[in-house]
Formats: sequence, C-alpha cells, structure tokens
Amino acid sequence: MNRITEVLKTVGVFYIATTDANGDPHVRPFGAVAEFNGKTYICTNNTKKCYAEMLAHPRTEISGMAQDGTWIRLVADVVRDDNDEARAAMLEANPQIKNMYSIGDGIFEVLYLDNISCTKCSFTAAPEVIE
Repeated sequence: MNRITEVLKTVGVFYIATTDANGDPHVRPFGAVAEFNGKTYICTNNTKKCYAEMLAHPRTEISGMAQDGTWIRLVADVVRDDNDEARAAMLEANPQIKNMYSIGDGIFEVLYLDNISCTKCSFTAAPEVIE
C-alpha cells in the first residue's frame, strides 16, 4: 500500500476542502479511501455539490487527525476516473459504502489524487513530508 493511502486510512475521517464558483471554501468529511493501480482514490456521489466543485476546481486540500495526535495536511488535484475496476476496488476496500453505491448505479464516482504534497505534523516532532 502506498504511504498516502496508508495515512488516510490511519486518520479514518478526513476533511476535504473544495472551492465553489464564487471562490468560497467548503469543507466536508470523507472516510472511504482505496488504492488502485498504485493511486489513492476517494469516492463521492455525482449529485453532490462537492463533486461539481472538485470537477470545476480540482486542486483540494485534505486534513485529518490520527488517534495518536498527529495530523496531515495534503494538497492534491482530484481526477475523475470512469473505471469500473477502480469502483470495484473502492467497494472492496470500503464495504460500509455498499449500501450507498454500486457499480452502474449512475451516481457512484471515484477520483484519484494526483500531484500530491502531504505533510504529517505533530505537537512534539518536526513535520514529516510523506511521499
């Protein structure tokens, strides 16, 4: 598993900041993450505002805090992937979303993170760049 996927799984709930057409920020909780073909994926519903915002303004920031008190700040571009194999990998890695999404349902979207910059922070140690 790549380190970015591992870190997002460790924090559990993470928050994704998007930007709307007016330039206003919006932050939402996410929790489903998977790895497919070496890339880190998230998922959402294509009827949600966050999905439209990610397509219009793909540069996002993600933050989350692990139980050990460390947190991450991750900046990346989100890229839509219309690949049912990627959707299947997401469902396999996150069985809790199977009651919301299925392959071919017309709303289930997967996006991978690209051009990633990730820093792990804590109150007791210097920041660590994660690649």
